[in-house]
Amino acid sequence: MTASVVICVYTEDRWTDILAAVDSVRAQSYPALETLLVVDHNPALLDRLGKEYKEMAGVRVLANAGPRGLSAGRNTGIAASAGEIIAFLDDDAVAERDWLRHFADGYTDPRVMAVGGRTEPIWASGRRPVWFPAEFDWVVGCTYEGLPRGKVRVRNVLGGNASFRRTAFDAAGGFATGIGRDGDKRPLGCEETELCIRLGRARPDAVLLIDDRAVIHHRVPAGRERFAYFRARTYAEGLSKALVARSVGAGKGLESERAYATRVLPTGVARGLRDFVLARPGGAGRAGAIVTGVATAAGGYVLGSFRARKAGAAFSVVRIDPEPEGTAGTAGTADEAEAAA
Repeated sequence: MTASVVICVYTEDRWTDILAAVDSVRAQSYPALETLLVVDHNPALLDRLGKEYKEMAGVRVLANAGPRGLSAGRNTGIAASAGEIIAFLDDDAVAERDWLRHFADGYTDPRVMAVGGRTEPIWASGRRPVWFPAEFDWVVGCTYEGLPRGKVRVRNVLGGNASFRRTAFDAAGGFATGIGRDGDKRPLGCEETELCIRLGRARPDAVLLIDDRAVIHHRVPAGRERFAYFRARTYAEGLSKALVARSVGAGKGLESERAYATRVLPTGVARGLRDFVLARPGGAGRAGAIVTGVATAAGGYVLGSFRARKAGAAFSVVRIDPEPEGTAGTAGTADEAEAAA
């Protein structure tokens, strides 16, 4: 199967990281059909990347054809791509050599609509902060303690290291705009969760997998190693989860989160307290961070639920229209319809 890779970018501050991400795709043992760099409303970066890859076959630089934000950028890449599989890689991550091969292997079963992988952190300080619980590595966009190991079926994949069969977007539409990351604004998320739940409803026979052999390494900048970012990100996650629950219902929208909160996190707190009693570094801090993370996420969820009830769902589901011939750098995202409450 042919595979297109979409990398969404927005700032020149990540220039070196963007080049490294592209290089890692070009070095794959399972060659990508193309790499699409989608630039989010940054003309200077668009021009610079256009010049950088002007003579490089298999790399295309596109402008985000929708509103500012990660979801619209991904939709632009989907519409412009030609592969049977569409893989997404963060702009500050590098993929291991067999990343795409493991994704492609997952699609031998025709029921499989999405395959995700494992994301390992590269801490700016060189090591995990002693207070930072592995159960919350999703805060920095990485695979967290509590996710199942191996090649397993899941409710949703994680967007920074994921792939979808093209027909998944035909069935369910694209990523919802108005949810998830928007440049430097509050660190929201959950756009891939909402899409995967919507896909499961559109295709009840769909299988979604995580294969932890499909590994990428994701940079964690110094600012995201701080407790202030931890609090902000967990609070934003609560806000995002409220939007998802408003759209798809709390039963499905919080299905995985209930198991995480009732099984994984209590174990993490107990482990942290045990380490504290044994005088191991950071034990009390990790236990405290888990409790704080739960509290701030819950606070965000309560406020987000109140806002959603008052104002209705604030995001739209976009139908993906293939890019017309001769319009390189653009993508159709017509017929936006407000997501059902």
